Amino acid sequence: MEEYHRIVRDILEKGEWKANRTGTRALTIAGMKFEHDMAKGYPLLTTKKVPFRLIASELEFFIRGITDKKWLQERNNRIWDEWCNPGKVPYGHDPETQKRMLEEPDLGAIYGFQWRHFGAAYKDQHADYSHQGVDQLREVVKKLKEHPNDRRMLVSAWNPMSLHEMALPPCHYGFQVVVIGDKLNVLWNQRSVDTMLGLPFNIASYGLLLHLLALESGMKEGKLVGFLGDVHIYENHRDGARELLGRECRAYPLPRIRTSNFSSIFDWKYPDTELLGYQSYPSIKMDIAV
Repeated sequence: MEEYHRIVRDILEKGEWKANRTGTRALTIAGMKFEHDMAKGYPLLTTKKVPFRLIASELEFFIRGITDKKWLQERNNRIWDEWCNPGKVPYGHDPETQKRMLEEPDLGAIYGFQWRHFGAAYKDQHADYSHQGVDQLREVVKKLKEHPNDRRMLVSAWNPMSLHEMALPPCHYGFQVVVIGDKLNVLWNQRSVDTMLGLPFNIASYGLLLHLLALESGMKEGKLVGFLGDVHIYENHRDGARELLGRECRAYPLPRIRTSNFSSIFDWKYPDTELLGYQSYPSIKMDIAV
C-alpha cells in the first residue's frame, strides 16, 4: 500500500511538532488524502499485521448503533476499553480516573448512535432508541436503491449538541457515498488521524463498509477516498514508523474479502465476511495515546 507509506514518509520528513490532548507530542501535517481502487484488492496493510476481526466487529458495533463496550469485550475486542461516557467518568490522565474509565461500560453517544439515531436524546447504553432520531444509514441505503445518482448520501457522526456525551468526539466524523455508473465509491472525512495505529483501521473499516454497501445495492466496488485533517505520528511511534518504511510494500499482494449469507447490511454479522489470502509482515508494537 504505497499510498499509506507515502503518508507516513511525508509526516516523518515534513511534519512539525505539535502538542495535543494526550500529552505526547506528535509530528503533524495539516491536510492529506488517501485514495484506493477497490478493484486492486481489500486495503488491509501488509507491511504490518492488522487484525481484521477487530475492524469487522467494531464496524458491526457501529452499524447496529450499540454504545455498550461490553458488546465488544464479549467478542474479545478491547479497542474501546480505555474510554467511556464523560458524563459518568470525566476524562483524566491520573491512574484512578483511568481505572474508572476502564470499568465504565457506557461509551455515550458515539459513532453508531449518531449513524442510526442522530438528534435523539441519549440516556444510557441500555435504552431502546427504536424510531428515535434520524437513521442516517438507512436513509443512505434507501437513496442508493431509489435514487443512486443523488449527491446527498451523507452520514455524519459529528453532532455538536452531543459531543459532551461521547467517549471521544468522532475522529472520522462523516462519510459520503457517490455512485458513478455502476460503481459505488465511499469518501470519508477525518479530523484527527493517528497515522500508525488508527489510520490502518480506518482505511480497512471504510473499505469493508464500501463492500457491504455495494452488496446492498448490487453495484461494483469503486474508489475509497479519505480526506485527512490533522495527520500525525506520535513521538513514541517514530521508531515503528521507520521500521515500517523499511519493509517492502509489494512483498505481499493485497487480500480479498468475501461475504456469505448476505441479506442486508442491517442483518450483517462480522463473521459473515471472510478475509482471503492475507499475508503480511509481523505486527509492530506501539502504545496507544489515550
